[in-house]
Amino acid sequence: MKRIIPLEEIPKDILTKTQEWQDKRSGYHPAEHSAVLNAIFKEIGQVNESEWDMRTSLKRILSRFPKDGKGFYSKADLIAGYRYLVAEGDLEADPLLMKRIRMKPMRTQSGVAPVTVLTAPAGCPGKCIFCPDDWRMPKSYIYDEPGCQRAERDGFDPFRQTAGRINAFESIGHDADKVELLVLGGTWSAYGRDYREWFIQRCFDAMNAAGNPAYTGSASLADAQEQNIHAGHRNVGLVVETRPDWVTPDEIRHLRKLGVTKVQIGVQSLDDDILALNKRGHDVATVRQALGLLRTAGFKLHLHWMPNLYGATPAKDRADFARFFNDPAICPDELKIYPCSLIADTELYDLWQAGQYQPYSESELVDLLADVKPTIPPYTRVNRLFRDIPAHHIQAGVKLSNLRQVVHEELRRRGQECGCIRCHEVKRRTVTAEELQLKLYSYETDLTREHFLHFVTNAQSRHPGLIAGFLRLSLPLQPGVGSRAFLDEIADSAMIREVHVYGPALAIGKESSGQAQHVGLGTRLIDEAQRISRAGGFTRMSVIAATGTRAYYEARGFAQGELYMSRTIG
Repeated sequence: MKRIIPLEEIPKDILTKTQEWQDKRSGYHPAEHSAVLNAIFKEIGQVNESEWDMRTSLKRILSRFPKDGKGFYSKADLIAGYRYLVAEGDLEADPLLMKRIRMKPMRTQSGVAPVTVLTAPAGCPGKCIFCPDDWRMPKSYIYDEPGCQRAERDGFDPFRQTAGRINAFESIGHDADKVELLVLGGTWSAYGRDYREWFIQRCFDAMNAAGNPAYTGSASLADAQEQNIHAGHRNVGLVVETRPDWVTPDEIRHLRKLGVTKVQIGVQSLDDDILALNKRGHDVATVRQALGLLRTAGFKLHLHWMPNLYGATPAKDRADFARFFNDPAICPDELKIYPCSLIADTELYDLWQAGQYQPYSESELVDLLADVKPTIPPYTRVNRLFRDIPAHHIQAGVKLSNLRQVVHEELRRRGQECGCIRCHEVKRRTVTAEELQLKLYSYETDLTREHFLHFVTNAQSRHPGLIAGFLRLSLPLQPGVGSRAFLDEIADSAMIREVHVYGPALAIGKESSGQAQHVGLGTRLIDEAQRISRAGGFTRMSVIAATGTRAYYEARGFAQGELYMSRTIG
């Protein structure tokens, strides 16, 4: 396996598209448009907030100032112009103006900049009948998925991928100071240990180098992590994806050495018969064991579910989905729902051609998802309802790219709503401390008692019932359960598995005008978690801290140990 694909081996169509995009961008120089840009920004600033429509107001203004006498200035043009004029002293920095011209505001509304990178193409220990096997990509990925095209363009180089995504965020007006790094590419644990450590080190090098021309690289993974603690672009979450049958005590330790805080697990089904028919290579008992090890080690659990697998029916899938929350060993923190897509050159495709498999119709799938979404408890976030596979690869069945929207329209028709975190996030709305109340939702898993502490807007708020921040507190039911049996450092600790406060990602140290991230919610959540832990008989609290959050927790009394940060609670 090649760690980095050399330039001469990258397909010409990828390089051609990249060059065309670069040529288009390189022809624009803000200095040549400064007078027009100033006029545009002046008009944008004169529109009252109550009258500003995100979809139409900017377009109306731009239509009066055509670029070079024709066409529109793009948002990337406006952002580059704004930054140029501010740097030249010709324009005062204006957060409201930046908010109005920012591209794709949804990208960072959860509070962090998600940077996705792919590992190099390699085999996979799985033999799943539905999984595509594109030789240009890691197993299960297809070459023209958007993230895959970027990775291939960069030769799967972790440094170039990470640096490129940070630059892309900042070029469209987002701060990328707080980075959630998502490492995708099949079964992470099946790659060689040397490769995994090198890959993560180079991702950290890219974060450390962003905006810092004096950075000269790192001598080791530990060195790269140490330099990231106070870097301008800090890692606040590190996510990898693997299979349940690859989660072992040794793997748990290594994940923490790398700085991993969340693990995506391809569960796909909680029905042993369905797993066997689709040749998953593991059973539900293996899933339970893996999740127990991960949860008791503090990791966030991000599970994948695939309705419409071979052998499934809508009725079976409804029952299967219920197991995710009725089975105390499962209870995911996050969930991706990936309806099975029928891809050519897979074993499932052969079964379909033989008349032994039938994809669900659109109405069947929409009804199924609309039935299950309202049953999701408040501690789970549904990140996806459909995988981003280009429609031309799907040979039969549903191809809707806006499936979430269609399902939500069906829920509104029924007078229902989804119960998940994502559907109740405060997003870009501003809130005050007076609008918030602290709620507690507690539940038991097979090995722990979990407390989901969350601040929600109260009944007096303009937007009641929205989540502004939350904390996941995990208390083991017995000493030495799960990973506590071999992780002496946390053997007797209460565990903070996640602290997340919502709002648009802001640069580290910048002030906010009401965004939830900057009204002290994190500290208040930690204080309440400490109170609950003390009441439960715990005298020590640990947190699974990402490298870039160590300074935050250190300021709140936590000290770095070998793999976790901890503090005593009196």
